[in-house]
Amino acid sequence: MRLRTLLLDVNIVETLSFQGERGVDVGGITIYQVAAEAGVSPSTVSNLLNGRTGKMLPETRARVESAIRRLGYRPNRAAQQLRTGRIHTLGLIVPSVANPFWGTFARHLEAAALAEGFYMLLCNSERDQDRERHYVEQLWGDGIGGVVLCSSLPSLDHVTPIVEAGLKLVAFDRTAQPGDPHNVVNIGTDNVLGMRLATEHLLELGHRRLAFVSGSIGSINRAERHSGFRQAIEAAGLPPEAGIVWSGADTLDFDDRDTAELGRVAALEILSSPHPPTAIVAINDMCALGIVAGAREAGFVAGRDVSVTGYDDIMLAGMAMPALTTVRQPVEEMAATAFAKLRQAMDGEGGESGHSILHRPALVVRDSTSAPVTSPVM
Repeated sequence: MRLRTLLLDVNIVETLSFQGERGVDVGGITIYQVAAEAGVSPSTVSNLLNGRTGKMLPETRARVESAIRRLGYRPNRAAQQLRTGRIHTLGLIVPSVANPFWGTFARHLEAAALAEGFYMLLCNSERDQDRERHYVEQLWGDGIGGVVLCSSLPSLDHVTPIVEAGLKLVAFDRTAQPGDPHNVVNIGTDNVLGMRLATEHLLELGHRRLAFVSGSIGSINRAERHSGFRQAIEAAGLPPEAGIVWSGADTLDFDDRDTAELGRVAALEILSSPHPPTAIVAINDMCALGIVAGAREAGFVAGRDVSVTGYDDIMLAGMAMPALTTVRQPVEEMAATAFAKLRQAMDGEGGESGHSILHRPALVVRDSTSAPVTSPVM
């Protein structure tokens, strides 16, 4: 009886004091008053507040939204959680928003969530397994039932117990791996294809000595991009030594916050060798921008003396000098897919799980690539 009384009281007091349109304190507004104002049933108001609008007529939705604005109603999220055992909030764990790609992805995911009445909490993990596990445990403990995890680490063992306990998880920028929990959906781009497109572009321009700069190749997406680079070199009939691989971050302390500096250091080292490459393929755009800076420091002009390609097509790519040739990831579309699959899982619906949904990347050619000035020495 105690529990039943608590739930009844919560239903009655799902209110929040606020300032209405006229600046008057009109606290105590309930969904029943919103329903009366809009001329609909309380369940219709509840459906809109909880994102269940698929079968709602546009004019009905407009009336309810107008009533909410006029009355200034705001739902009590704590009351919702007590009543339903869940809250309309999802978690997003990214490596670091220091890379603008992750900031852009977060913005698009948040927009998709807000459009359906969900909110989002953002966490930066620096690809640290302990930190990821801590965030997942905290989010789950706070009643958040769905998380988008963007680490691209080879194993999900560190979060599997929470997934098995009921957390719904979408793994982003990652392909499915043996041993993954069966109900995890992986979403990303075809990294192998994307890096092949960038490398083949350079080969078609006439480059025959190329470098691949990534730092550590410990994550799935980096390993796949390295594979695409190697496949393009092999398909062109070139010997393996035609493709130099620089992974200085295996020994140097670089992470997602320092990818541009990684590129700068790589360029200084690679371009000072006796037989430098005529083209450099970077693991992502921030690394490529660092390579451009390092090349300039070494006395080379990117786009003339050495060609440089990136991956992601962040906003800075088109604004750089020279504008960066890169591989575009359809980040807005990918974010929409990630939210849709997470929402589907949180609603208890079936659908794809335990496999990968890959979006197609596209090559964007700009000014940082051109034919080699001189024939490379092999």
